[in-house]
Amino acid sequence: MQTFTVHEPPNAPADRVDRAESLVFIKDGFSWGAALFGPLWLLAHRLWWPLIGYIAAYGGIEAVRLTRIIDQRWIGLCLLALNLLLAFEGDTLRRWALNRRGWRMLGASNGRNRNECERRFFEAWIPSQPVLQAPAAAPGGTGAREWPVIGSLTGARP
Repeated sequence: MQTFTVHEPPNAPADRVDRAESLVFIKDGFSWGAALFGPLWLLAHRLWWPLIGYIAAYGGIEAVRLTRIIDQRWIGLCLLALNLLLAFEGDTLRRWALNRRGWRMLGASNGRNRNECERRFFEAWIPSQPVLQAPAAAPGGTGAREWPVIGSLTGARP
């Protein structure tokens, strides 16, 4: 079972369809991309402050490695722990960054995969959203598009 949190941008459109398209679903749990490609994953998700923290932590671990105060195996374990921490908390960092930018969390959804989570969320969310009315039809018209008479295109009168 997977859990996704749903986030809405600060200036969401009024129309519920446009609003639904602007929502972001963030998976809760372990991220293999963050575990294997930590700094690149942070760059891809535009997490600048966590990237600076990651580089500072990595630099500190490397500085300790260069001084040779601690056995090299411990340094390797520290680097592994840094990447595992990022893998477990990467999605939390994404939610934190969205919150800092003014996004708000609408809720969470559970399901077997992302598609099921999205479907479940929208089934509950769509009915509670207001429907914008379509523009009114022209007076005296049926609202359907009227096609010109073929004779009027050639200049001949019917």
